[in-house]
Amino acid sequence: MALIPLNLFVAHDGRSSRQHVTCRYRCGDACSKPVPNTSDNEYFGEVLAAVSRRSALKTAGMAVLAVGAGSALAACSSSGSDTAATSSSAAPAEPPVPAGMNFTPVAPNSEDAVVIPDGYRQSVVISWGDPVLPGAPVFDVNRQSAAAQRQQFGFNNDFAGLLPIEGSNDRFLLVTNHEYTTEQFMHPGYDADNPTREQFEIGIAAHGLSVVEVQRTADGLRPVLGRYNRRITADTPFTIVGPAAGTDLLKTAADASGREVLGTVNNCSGGVTPWGTVLSGEENFNSYFGAPAGAPAPTGVTADRLKRYGVESEPTERKWETFDPRFDITKTPNELHRFGYVVELNPWDPASAPIKHTALGRFKHEAATIHVADDGTVVAYTGDDERFDYMYKFVSAKKIQPGNMAHNMTILDEGTLYVAKLSSDIPADQIDGSGALPAAGKFAGTGSWIPLLRSGPGGTAQSLVDGMSAEEVAVFTRFAGDKAGATKMDRPEDFEANPRSGKVYVALTNNSNRGADGKAGPDAANPRNDNKNGQVLEITDNHTGTDFTWELLLVCGDPEAADSYFGGFDKTKVSPISCPDNLAFDSHGNLWVSTDGNALDSNDGLFAVSLDGPSRGLTKQFLTVPLGAETCGPVITDDLVTVCVQHPGENDDNSIDDPLSRWPEGGNGTAKPSVVAVWRDGGSIGV
Repeated sequence: MALIPLNLFVAHDGRSSRQHVTCRYRCGDACSKPVPNTSDNEYFGEVLAAVSRRSALKTAGMAVLAVGAGSALAACSSSGSDTAATSSSAAPAEPPVPAGMNFTPVAPNSEDAVVIPDGYRQSVVISWGDPVLPGAPVFDVNRQSAAAQRQQFGFNNDFAGLLPIEGSNDRFLLVTNHEYTTEQFMHPGYDADNPTREQFEIGIAAHGLSVVEVQRTADGLRPVLGRYNRRITADTPFTIVGPAAGTDLLKTAADASGREVLGTVNNCSGGVTPWGTVLSGEENFNSYFGAPAGAPAPTGVTADRLKRYGVESEPTERKWETFDPRFDITKTPNELHRFGYVVELNPWDPASAPIKHTALGRFKHEAATIHVADDGTVVAYTGDDERFDYMYKFVSAKKIQPGNMAHNMTILDEGTLYVAKLSSDIPADQIDGSGALPAAGKFAGTGSWIPLLRSGPGGTAQSLVDGMSAEEVAVFTRFAGDKAGATKMDRPEDFEANPRSGKVYVALTNNSNRGADGKAGPDAANPRNDNKNGQVLEITDNHTGTDFTWELLLVCGDPEAADSYFGGFDKTKVSPISCPDNLAFDSHGNLWVSTDGNALDSNDGLFAVSLDGPSRGLTKQFLTVPLGAETCGPVITDDLVTVCVQHPGENDDNSIDDPLSRWPEGGNGTAKPSVVAVWRDGGSIGV
């Protein structure tokens, strides 16, 4: 099985199909609350208005715009919506289907099943409660225990990485994270107001990551109780490194060193590094920290810092603060500062302590993914998955050393952290919030990376933001981005660099607050008000430098709607797509997109998108996941596709006692988050 070496990653939007119960447990119901970013950073609309006032290029409804690296774009119809509907449909000949995308697309549906193309097969690889460690008991939903869960596959798998085991053609390490728990879909008779101590302990054990050896067979992938198998939980010891480590902001009574923290939570997506480790992002960590009802206001952390990170002095959904004081911000305020980082796990050493990298900043990391420049410099891209928050990259000071694991696991500790600022020459009056294409025929522009923090050996660091110390930039990175004037984006989630072209792609999932009263209006990169379907951004980056050009590849939605755009491709020949979340590439150079919160009345799914030539923008749905589920963590190889099926059956009107879904067991079975493999007997994917 040919693996893609860098095949590397959600919160919610009130207008998507995401259920409220999912929002409450996954992100602390973020989208029903005030937007944390109240900075007065100018947004594109202000920049575009200034450009429009100065522009000498405007004529009677027609323009030629210089975009990107100086290329001239021919002017199209002055009516953006007409352009969207007709610009690609006049192609004289049907473009060929790219290699890797030659399959019959799956139609939108609401089946309680994983639906795949004709001629393909599927199987469940592993599900919540399945054994990971030797001696793990057989899962019984009515007889759960924390001790058992520590040996079993955790809940709500999000990211998956498939790492070949050296010397074997059919053995791999499947590394997954377990983003969050939804207790009423785990425990029969669950009382949300009065969780038990054992349910709290089970929740701790169901978070984190799993490392499972798997074997390729004629029936997909089969778990093996191998020597690398491991469970990481919400109380596994982690080592903190980088400029925040050892500072007063991270010290607690239980850890006077400020360098060791128990556990990781809300791990959303991730990436596989070229040196064989796995990165995972601590995303909605804020929702795990609160205070019992009637508790006094916390001391030791300011109200603005709590507000900017979405933390409230009230009981949390899981009420972990009633069982462990480290989750009570009135008792252990600094514990909050020890979460929100990119973590790194060496799956080849089951005894090793995972690491939290503070040089990459602290915010709602969707993940971090790696691109290696020609000179060996490592560039890590990461997004802050919040409405109106920012895109970041980290450029290493060290070079990669093939085969030197000890050295390579320090690469993300020394280098410069940047935040993105985007601009465009498109006149302001052509960005009206409707999503109608501008006269140039596409949304495009330029951008720059603004430096925030320079980290050096041994945790030394220099702040590049006036008025903030180095440790403050590392711990309160959102404030640094505010001060730098970064561009407010529509929930930047997964970043992926194309192994073939080096272009970087970003999933911007949605933002129903775009253009709302008092909120940032539309701009060229976020061109729609009430953005319920999201978009995919394409960046041509000077990876180790500070300049880039950008273009919207997809403006997602119903192809029949005027506000959707598919790279200029004929919209009558594409699959509807909504709420892009995780990204991956196949060996042919196609982009694969998984979705979360489909706002088009269909189950979420996995899509292949052509990036080049006459088929650029062609989008085909490869699979859909069951009722209530989200498609996560795609891995695309030449002859196998795997996806994580997260929170099947989660619905506001249901619970484990009154289930919406019985997938994957069927019958009277329990809905379980699972990893699924899809393949084609005797053939390659999409060929």
